[in-house]
Parts: sequence; C-alpha cells; structure tokens
Amino acid sequence: MAEDDAQKRCNWCGDDPLYVKYHDEEWGVPVHDDRKHFEFLVLEGAQAGLSWITILRRREGFRKAFAEFDPAKVADFDEAQIAKLLQDEGIIRNQQKVRSAVKNARAFLKVQEEFSSFGSYIWSFVKGRPIINRFEKDSDIPAKTPLSEKISKDLKGRGFSFVGPTIIYAHMQAIGMVNDHLVSCFRHKELS
Repeated sequence: MAEDDAQKRCNWCGDDPLYVKYHDEEWGVPVHDDRKHFEFLVLEGAQAGLSWITILRRREGFRKAFAEFDPAKVADFDEAQIAKLLQDEGIIRNQQKVRSAVKNARAFLKVQEEFSSFGSYIWSFVKGRPIINRFEKDSDIPAKTPLSEKISKDLKGRGFSFVGPTIIYAHMQAIGMVNDHLVSCFRHKELS
C-alpha cells in the first residue's frame, strides 16, 4: 500500500501486484461493453467458493478457453468443446461452472436481443447511474443487497445460473454499478 494519503487503497487488494492493478484500474469502473459484462459473469461464476485472486491469476486461461469472452461463440459450444474445457488446466475445471458459462452465454444473447445490449438491461436496475456508497471500513460492505437479490431473481428467471445475490453484488461492484471503494481509498473520489 502506498504511504501517502492520495494512494490509500481498499484493504482487500493487499499488495499482490495483480490484485492492486485490478483494484486501481478496473474494480468499480462503469462498464458498458457487453463482452466485458460477459467476461465478469463467467469469472464471477467461476469464483464461487474461491478467492478472487485465484480467478485473476487464471484470467488469461479463461479468456483463451472461452473464445475471448465472445458470448455468441460460447453459446455454440458443444459437448466436445465442454469436455475439452474440463481438461483445461488454465481455468477452474468444475463441470457445473463450465456448463453454466455456456448456458449463461445463451441466456446473455436472449437479453441482448430483448434489450439491445446486456449493458442496457443491467444498468436499467440503477437507472443508468452508479450507486455511490460511503463505507468507512470493510465490515460495512454488504455481501448482497435487496437490489442484488432482485437482479439475481430476474437473471435466474431468464435462464442464467451461478448468479446468486452474492455473485451479482460482486458483479455490480466490478462493473461500477456500485462504488464500494472505501471513502479513504483514492479510487472512491475518482469514481464518484
């Protein structure tokens, strides 16, 4: 962690360079690119029960395995491709998570068709504007909220899986729908 006040970070990123880079450059930055939305949905689903740093360390493996996170290509994966993924050491080789990514790609395309983009759909839950929280300590940050529960329920109704309220809240944080940087973190002000 940087010593001067301007560079104080959220505690969760520690000092691992990969985690710090993710914190400083991505986490909480509003995302409107559908491929990036799909990437985070795949990665956050894979993360269930694991640490985020584990996923970040395999991100390039996921990118390669899941067609650069192109939902149209992933939606077309057949049983042979799924079997190949389950042998890929560059990703989390959990059958339910891999199958979920393919299933979610198909549901993702339907949302794009209905709303013109996944971004339009997901951002409609906050009327296009990030929720700016003012948390002072890690313990203030919720694992889920009534809004993440509502979005989770809607996504499940649309055929998505591995989109429980905790995973969806992590998605909301990652894509900047909520600014959960601590108020003492230099990124809080930059993203507010």
